[in-house]
Amino acid sequence: MEPVLRILDHGTAAVAMRGVTKKQASLIRDILGPLPFSPVAHASSSKHPDPNEIVLAGTPDQLRGFLKAMAKDLRAEQLSKKIKTLLDNYLRSDYKIRCGGTILDLAARTHIMGILNITPDSFSDGGRYVDGDKATERAREMAAQGADIIDIGGESTRPGARPLSEAEELARIIPVIRQLAQEIPVPISVDTYKSTVAEKALAAGASIVNDISGLRFSPDMAKVAADHGAAVVIMHIKGTPRDMQEKPVYADVVSEIASYLEEGVEMALSAGIDREQILIDPGIGFGKTLEHNLTILERLGEFRAIGRPILLGTSRKKFIGTVLDAPEAERRLDGTAATVALGIERGARVMRVHDVAQMVRVARMTDAILKTKYKS
Repeated sequence: MEPVLRILDHGTAAVAMRGVTKKQASLIRDILGPLPFSPVAHASSSKHPDPNEIVLAGTPDQLRGFLKAMAKDLRAEQLSKKIKTLLDNYLRSDYKIRCGGTILDLAARTHIMGILNITPDSFSDGGRYVDGDKATERAREMAAQGADIIDIGGESTRPGARPLSEAEELARIIPVIRQLAQEIPVPISVDTYKSTVAEKALAAGASIVNDISGLRFSPDMAKVAADHGAAVVIMHIKGTPRDMQEKPVYADVVSEIASYLEEGVEMALSAGIDREQILIDPGIGFGKTLEHNLTILERLGEFRAIGRPILLGTSRKKFIGTVLDAPEAERRLDGTAATVALGIERGARVMRVHDVAQMVRVARMTDAILKTKYKS
């Protein structure tokens, strides 16, 4: 009988170590040598290989076995601890976010954040829900369709958008947040980079601050969130909405975004925000070209090593329209669905979307496939 051959397409992980000296590389290979079923160490296989980079690839158990052996060698003890932290972060899935009186169990399934733009000029649905009654009606509809969070914003942050006054932003969103907080059990997120707006929104009933600036634009934003015990979404942006799409350049888009998000997490912790209340968002479309956005999606899993759940917002965005030749935002539903499914497979735990009913079904199907995959 002929043997059955198959190639496993899951269950492996890779740890890249950059800036490795020849002495360190030799030490790593010496430790690997006598180990049975050890991970494989090899040079970088990227398009622009780094001669000082080593990639350790293997199953999580193989990597953990290597780290135990590495920790016994005093010369590699500290490096072993750093790699272990990255690996533990990457493999972690038991995230729970406290939103007021609600606990969102992100390990159980992918969660859907429904977008509610109370603006006349958002790129996708500007003007549709600027009336307060229509906005609250839309929020109720999204909750009924399965949204786990309603994300309310009063200022458009589309490319080229001009800043809005605090007074106008507050006038748009506070009455809606106050009413919805009394009517629906779904947690409310406020999409703002202004600390004053965030503070009043939290007082009105919101429990999440979704800050496109990653806590940078308002120096006291982190403190406001900490004082209210709010969850925060730390997003990456390059520049400001007004100028972010003017030829953004990165040496390595994923590495630079990861560093920015790590710094944001540290800012939040320093202000007193509980680590378990922090989510991260790579900021698709915020200071990125088409190629940058596609690279972020392809390498999305690398952000898992930060150790915080990933929120992903691709819904109806321009890069989808560019790929599919769909200039109208309403024609980007199928492209959005593809990015949602891929994002979940790469580790995103919250998807921020306009089309809640459809994306709830995409997420449910993707979750079912992945649960079967990881049980096999």
